[in-house]
Amino acid sequence: MGQVVLITGGTSGIGLSLAESFLAEGASVVVCGRSQTALDRFSRAHPEALAVQADVTVPEARAAMLAAIDDRFGRLDVLINNAGTFVVRDFAGDDEATVALDQEIDLNLTAPIHLTGEVLRRWPPLAAIVFVTSGFALVSPTRAPTYGAVKAGLHGFADGLRRQLAPQGTHVLEVLPPTTDTPMNAGSTGPKLPPAEVAAVTLKALRQRRPMALPGQTRLMPTMLRIAPRALGRMVAKL
Repeated sequence: MGQVVLITGGTSGIGLSLAESFLAEGASVVVCGRSQTALDRFSRAHPEALAVQADVTVPEARAAMLAAIDDRFGRLDVLINNAGTFVVRDFAGDDEATVALDQEIDLNLTAPIHLTGEVLRRWPPLAAIVFVTSGFALVSPTRAPTYGAVKAGLHGFADGLRRQLAPQGTHVLEVLPPTTDTPMNAGSTGPKLPPAEVAAVTLKALRQRRPMALPGQTRLMPTMLRIAPRALGRMVAKL
C-alpha cells in the first residue's frame, strides 16, 4: 500500500483531479464531501477509494471521518485541505453583504485549521499537509473581499505551521491556483485553468518538497507583488 491520502472536497474540481492523480500513483485515497450523490458517483468510478460523507465544519463529522480512516487503513500520511466556497459580497451596495458570513469563514478557514490539528494529534508525524488556497490569498478579489481574507488567513496559517513542523519532517505545501474550471467557478468569465493542471503542479511540488505551488498565471504573482503591486491590483480588480 502506498501513502494514505485524505482530500476534503474530493468529489469534484481540483479535489477530484487530485484524487485521481494520487490513485494513478498507487496511493490509497480517501475523499469526503457533503453530497451523497457526488460521493456515490465517485465510488462507482473509483471503487478502490474510500468516500466518506462529512461536513468538515461539524466536529462530530470530522471525528467520524478520521475514525473511518483509522478503521480502513490504520494511518494517514497526507492531508489535503481542499474544500471551500467562493461567495461574492458587495459591501458598497448590498445591505445583506454579510449574510452567511460565518459559514463561509468556517468552511474556508476555521474547519481546515481544526482538521489539521485533529489529524496531527491522531497521526504524528504526517508526511505532508497541503492547503489549497488561491492566488487571491495574495491579492484579494474586488467582488469577493471576504474570500480573499479567509484565503489570506489560511496562507498565514500554512506559513507558520511550516516552521513549526519542520523539525519533525512534515512537509507543508500551499497551493495557490488561479481561477480554475470547477463547479465553484461555473459563472466566472475569462480564462480558467484545467483542474488536472493544478493537480499535476501540486504533485510535482510535493515530490520536490516546495513550500508553495503556483499553477498557471499565479506563478507570476510573487514577482509582480514586489515590482508592480499597483498593476497587479488593477488586474485583480477586473476579476
